[in-house]
Amino acid sequence: MNLSTDEQREWIRIDDHLLLEYRLLSDAADVPPPGLPPVTQEMVASAVGKPTADLLARSGDMLAGSPILPWIMKVDWLLEVMLKAMAAQHPECIALARMTDVTISGGGISFVSPRQLAAGDRLALKIILPPFTPVQTMAQVIRSTASDHGEGFAVAAKFLDLAVDDQDHIIRHIIQVQAERLRARRHTGG
Repeated sequence: MNLSTDEQREWIRIDDHLLLEYRLLSDAADVPPPGLPPVTQEMVASAVGKPTADLLARSGDMLAGSPILPWIMKVDWLLEVMLKAMAAQHPECIALARMTDVTISGGGISFVSPRQLAAGDRLALKIILPPFTPVQTMAQVIRSTASDHGEGFAVAAKFLDLAVDDQDHIIRHIIQVQAERLRARRHTGG
């Protein structure tokens, strides 16, 4: 997907907190990228629990009384136990999507990385949109500069081969988040 500068500016963006996994295409696919801190117990709990929490938040009472909910919770618990055991044995060897502050649009994504990337670098991305919609795509780094917060590097990347269905998922997610935020502001009077 090649977008002109004007087309890129047309995308609606939101700041969000999503599960994200990324690596340089030149890095090995089966190990975490260099510079990332080792996986912690809290990271595992967050990665496993967030999709179910998002599903419950979006389904309201419909899922709360469902007989499937205890099964979902049991699967989450088993997965969390296994991943925590693996992380305790080899925390530096687990590639795990991490909760990451991002700015996302239908055309690209930005986030803070502990390692500096170069403009033109190609990334393999895995993004988990709530409640559990995985998006896998390639992206090209547009820029990577020192973060305003002093830790890491602010990376901006454009999607390269984003499938139309995945782009639709991202756009629907953005619209839903905007609607939820608007309702929340109206409800609180802010």
